[in-house]
Amino acid sequence: MCNNDMFCFQCQETAKGKGCTKAGVCGKSPEVAGMQDLLIYVTKGLSCVTTRLRKEGKSIDKDINHLITNNLFVTITNANFDKESIVGYIEKTINIKEEMISKLDNKDKLPKAAYLSGDRSMFDLFAKSDAVGVCSTQDEDVRSLREMITYGLKGLAAYIKHSNVLMKDNEEIDEFIQSALGKILDDSLGIEELLKLTLETGEYGVKGMALLDSANCGTYGNPEITEVNIGVGENPGILVSGHDLRDIEMLLKQTEGTGIDIYTHSEMLPAHYYPRLKKYKHLIGNYGNAWWKQREEFEKFNGPILMTTNCIVPPLDSYKERMWTTGTAGYAGCKHIDGEYGSEKDFSKIIEQAKKCKPPVEIEEGSLIGGFAHEQVFALADKIVDAVKSGKIRKFIVMGGCDGRMKSRNYYTEFAKKLPNDVVILTAGCAKYKYNKLNLGSIDGIPRVLDAGQCNDSYSLALIALKLKEIFNLNDINDLPIEFNIAWYEQKAVIVLLALLYLGIKNIHLGPTLPAFLSPNITNILVNKFGIAGISTPEQDIEILLS
Repeated sequence: MCNNDMFCFQCQETAKGKGCTKAGVCGKSPEVAGMQDLLIYVTKGLSCVTTRLRKEGKSIDKDINHLITNNLFVTITNANFDKESIVGYIEKTINIKEEMISKLDNKDKLPKAAYLSGDRSMFDLFAKSDAVGVCSTQDEDVRSLREMITYGLKGLAAYIKHSNVLMKDNEEIDEFIQSALGKILDDSLGIEELLKLTLETGEYGVKGMALLDSANCGTYGNPEITEVNIGVGENPGILVSGHDLRDIEMLLKQTEGTGIDIYTHSEMLPAHYYPRLKKYKHLIGNYGNAWWKQREEFEKFNGPILMTTNCIVPPLDSYKERMWTTGTAGYAGCKHIDGEYGSEKDFSKIIEQAKKCKPPVEIEEGSLIGGFAHEQVFALADKIVDAVKSGKIRKFIVMGGCDGRMKSRNYYTEFAKKLPNDVVILTAGCAKYKYNKLNLGSIDGIPRVLDAGQCNDSYSLALIALKLKEIFNLNDINDLPIEFNIAWYEQKAVIVLLALLYLGIKNIHLGPTLPAFLSPNITNILVNKFGIAGISTPEQDIEILLS
């Protein structure tokens, strides 16, 4: 697998279920893949230095913590396809590492990644080194665990980056991320130590989700049950995708009174649920469906599109000049809007472009209901408990995670359709686009699809489960009438999975395929220890999960 133009198997759609070797299914080139691998490598090197500095009693500036989480986020699937942008991050990381290493009292016996030095003219050569990338680990099982931890840390970094943007930091989590990145390079750690680190990553995943939940709710208020328009207005619009609430807030402020409407797409749908964002009357509604349909939907939108984080599909030429990126997102040829943490970004250029565009073409009409985050579900707790005790609700099925292009994901639509009428779906993430427009009805006024939001809102699902455990006075969370049938695509789904394992949740069904980065031995460990299972048919899985 290593004698190819590239090798990447971090997402569910990786080529042939084994790994992308010529170009990424996501659209990234071998050159971009190489730079992403190098960025992770130098970030591990910097993390080894910061970890030792802490052991020597020295503090690490939060800007360095932010850089490390940013670097991890940049390499998440579909986040940044711009080689020059990634080269800039590598260069900055090496320069800061050189500065940090000079502050060490003991510079001996650090991993090779900590000593790597050179300018951008050498980066292509560095990227081809045997020490960089997935193939640098020879042992299949060690490689499997190292990559699972790395992808979990990427997902965790996404949560932390969004928290940092809202001026929320947690030094303990930053310290763990950097320590774990260093341990991935430690050849003395075997399977048992790496399994322990995997669960510890899940533990910090829970802490990271809690930090982001606090940042979002503290800034924008607790999500409320909200009916979201999926039609269009008569004004020109700007379409916002990705997960960064701070970005859409700034854009909403700057477009007030301009005659420009703002729409969310896919990952940004939960913006409508937050009281301090929904107050903007020109936040018109949600346009379109899951991220992978953006090529046809962006073309019909007519106005500019702002990508705030990951989930970029390489754009068509017909709308590429209307697509903008900001934050960690990047695509060569698309205009980028800069802005440091805490600063006010200038969206004037994208606003001026919007004024010259036609209103969006309506592609559907009606509305969606969401906003069932933890506080709203807690408010319904008595009603839910009564429905469970009376037998009106037999089970809850958590169907969180991601959507994607593969036809096999239609399984989740059929699964939702075929669930008995006494089963309620709990969801967070774009997987909901497989069933959130079905008319599944309600139980005593409780909708059968309770949408907490996106992957950034996954903490709500954990809190809801823990609250029900408390209400029913159970010792084991697995005794709850809750089952898990999770769809995954990228690395935020990996950290959600590790968080669930840390919380002790067993017998999770994971699909549409198990991760390619899991070796047979590690898969067996997860099956035997945690009851992880793949999916089969909707009928068979419903029978298993409801038994």
